[in-house]
Amino acid sequence: MSLDIPSVEKWLLTGTWPANQDESSSTTLKIAKSLVDGEFESVLTSGPAQTLFKHSADIDIDSTSISGLFQSHTSLSDDAAQGELLCLMIAVSCLHAFVQANWTGPDLSITPLKVLTQSSDHTLSLSEDILDQKAIFELAHGGEPAYHLAKHSAFLRIAQILLAQTFTHVATVKWWQLRAQIVHQQVLDEPVYILSDDLGSFASIESLYSSEPELVGRLRLEQGLLQHLFTQDKAAEYFVRAARATGLEYELSGALGKRTKFQQTDLSQLVVLAQSRLSIDDSVTSPAVEQQKEKSVPETLALNDDTLLEHTQFTSSNTDPSNKSILSHLDPSSQPPLHPLDQSILLGMCLNVRNTSPIHGLTSEEMLPYVSRVISHPRNWSVHTMALLLRSRLESSRTRTVERATLQLQALVDQMPTADSTVSERLRYFHEILLPSKWDMEKELAERYISLGVIKSSLEIFERLEMWEEVVKCWVSMEQPEKGLRIVVDLLEGHKLESEAVMKRGKASSGDRRKVLDINREAKLLCLLGDLEPARAVEHYEHAWEVSKHSSGRAMRSLGGYYFARAEYAKAIECLQKTVAINPLLSRSWFILGCSCMRLEDWEGAETHSADVWNNLASMYLRMGTKPKAKSNTDDAEDDPSFAYSTESAKSIPYENKMLAFRALQRGLKHSYDNWRMWSNFMIVAMDVGQLAEACRALGRVVEETVDKTGAKAVDEQVLERLVDGVTRAPSNLEEAVEGGDTQNAAMNPNEGHGLLRSVLDLFERTILPRVSSSRIFRAYAKLLTWQGRWDDALKAHLDSYRSSSAGTMEKGETDVAKWREAIAEVEDIVDVLRNFGPRVDGFKWKLQARSIVRTFIGRTKDYEDEPEWSRLTDLQEEVRKEDQ
Repeated sequence: MSLDIPSVEKWLLTGTWPANQDESSSTTLKIAKSLVDGEFESVLTSGPAQTLFKHSADIDIDSTSISGLFQSHTSLSDDAAQGELLCLMIAVSCLHAFVQANWTGPDLSITPLKVLTQSSDHTLSLSEDILDQKAIFELAHGGEPAYHLAKHSAFLRIAQILLAQTFTHVATVKWWQLRAQIVHQQVLDEPVYILSDDLGSFASIESLYSSEPELVGRLRLEQGLLQHLFTQDKAAEYFVRAARATGLEYELSGALGKRTKFQQTDLSQLVVLAQSRLSIDDSVTSPAVEQQKEKSVPETLALNDDTLLEHTQFTSSNTDPSNKSILSHLDPSSQPPLHPLDQSILLGMCLNVRNTSPIHGLTSEEMLPYVSRVISHPRNWSVHTMALLLRSRLESSRTRTVERATLQLQALVDQMPTADSTVSERLRYFHEILLPSKWDMEKELAERYISLGVIKSSLEIFERLEMWEEVVKCWVSMEQPEKGLRIVVDLLEGHKLESEAVMKRGKASSGDRRKVLDINREAKLLCLLGDLEPARAVEHYEHAWEVSKHSSGRAMRSLGGYYFARAEYAKAIECLQKTVAINPLLSRSWFILGCSCMRLEDWEGAETHSADVWNNLASMYLRMGTKPKAKSNTDDAEDDPSFAYSTESAKSIPYENKMLAFRALQRGLKHSYDNWRMWSNFMIVAMDVGQLAEACRALGRVVEETVDKTGAKAVDEQVLERLVDGVTRAPSNLEEAVEGGDTQNAAMNPNEGHGLLRSVLDLFERTILPRVSSSRIFRAYAKLLTWQGRWDDALKAHLDSYRSSSAGTMEKGETDVAKWREAIAEVEDIVDVLRNFGPRVDGFKWKLQARSIVRTFIGRTKDYEDEPEWSRLTDLQEEVRKEDQ
């Protein structure tokens, strides 16, 4: 019976083995079953593994890379397809063994050295430490060193090498390369961007599993996680596509409930309604199994607060009655369990949130319901760990929850070595979340201690993790920078040994080997020394650059920042160009590079894909031609690339410069579509250069992005009125507006009159009025409707304007005389509008409406009868009464 390779690949990807599959009939199936069950020692000591790692000659590790320690997969089986599958399984076993050792736990029972030497008849002159440090050196990428205390790092390197071999019969090797790449990026100090061509297209894999929604969802989610590591905006797109693939239905809604123990009135509370379409075994959702699941996942610590409730208590089983969503039938307090993959997608959406300003993006209050929806039904060890970690991060900034946040994080760190769940359970959805490594989790705990002022405890953690940069920061914060400096100097001079240097005790080792293994971290330490000794900073940064053989992006980044701070922009540009060539993900380096180019007026060099640089390029265009203000010794304005674009300053700016700024902002918005600040700048400049259609679009985007937080202030009413003026200054009759009266063939100017009308109407009716109401907005809308001759709608808009005005909202007992006088003018205006518009609207009793408005206002403001302006009201009332006779 032939081996069903596609099915085996599917089982490996999902980490599940079908209950009805008998593996005893094939050695390959036995290995696959062991791999799915997390029995990596069994896989790596199997016959095919011994064949793969058998050495044909004596090997000297000093002159050989790890790839020279084993053979090609062609030697594993007479069947080429089966040989490729066996090689893939050994690679996956190495990858997951590395993950188990550094992410999920518990400790491994096998080491890379044992795997490589188990069947060798020849000498392999290396130890476990030397092998791991060789792997650490080879894992360094793009000038970024790999974490030197990662356990059994050779397993990751072996997995990379095996997955890089040529595969023609195994379809999913590219997917496993993606998974290995995500793990590798998390081992580096900073992620290093890779071109999409390096991984290739995944369309063939999607097509292969088009009838498997879970697999398609997994693939898209993992692609999104890689983009998230690279801080790419397209990550959100992949997460949404993953939700579509699995059929996950979700929405952020509101329901009445209580959050505190003493709350008497039910208030609307945020809640995420979500429902899975992926099948969940009914037996898995039974109460007994649910209770057993909770025992095999990390403990969820109680809040134990004297005010806040443990969970939001929803008092209504229905959400917003006006909500016609297909999820409106769900009870917020009793939602069905989600599939673990759908839980991972919700957590991915939370990871992708970026709060770039106080009124932009999801806040912690909006993120927490997503996390709470996942925590409410523990389904998997890794997914639940990630959810608890995200909740800990969100709660760390609140006084009443910071204690639970810190204790929860400590509990997550402590539970890594435990065996409360199986290895296969912990790895099943590991690739669908960005669970931090053990050292990153401990680093986060140390940083949490720093935020609480517990510097000594954080220092102990950083020293144990040998994160020397953080150690130095701790000593500086304790006002003892000399101790931090002493540590760095001792490490560079060899007086203080890092953990990997212990391998040299009692062993002969050449100085060359030490240099080969340590160049990346030595360069990093030299950069740190340059930070601590500003007087010799350039010397240390340049030394780091040479030591790293021109591969340390950190060295050029530090040197570029040093030159920029001292206004040596040409030198800064030279250094920063080398930095972004090594690692283009460093947005701060791009920003300073762009600013340096602009200071030298190198506009071509300033053009990048960074939205911030485009924004600053626009500000530099607007600076040109303006008179420089007097600068005092304490004035830092020259170091601030922003520009105050006021009406006064705009007068001295040439039109050509304004158009260049307009185009720069237009380009920048392609890279930062959700940046409301840039849209606001674009709107103002567009108005000034006469691009009213673009200004209209920009105002709409500003309103959409900010109205939930700022209300009516989101609308720039002055810009809105100018847009209306741009329409109404043209003749309302189209034939009169078009020269020659040829309306069918005439080209409309999109920035005035009838060409602008549709854009402004859409702005009012689709964007502003459904969200915002104010007297000034309604008045501008009425002016536009009047120009169109829509008398009925214009009259309604004027009345809405009056109801939102000071006069329409004035209550009895008002004591502000100035406000009352202003309101009198508003009453007179609305009466004049009724006189002019009322007769044009059939069936509208305008005289009755006018009399009612005046009578109501007089009744509310009788306290002002002694004021001289009171006679204006009585005279107006008399005039209206006579008109009604």
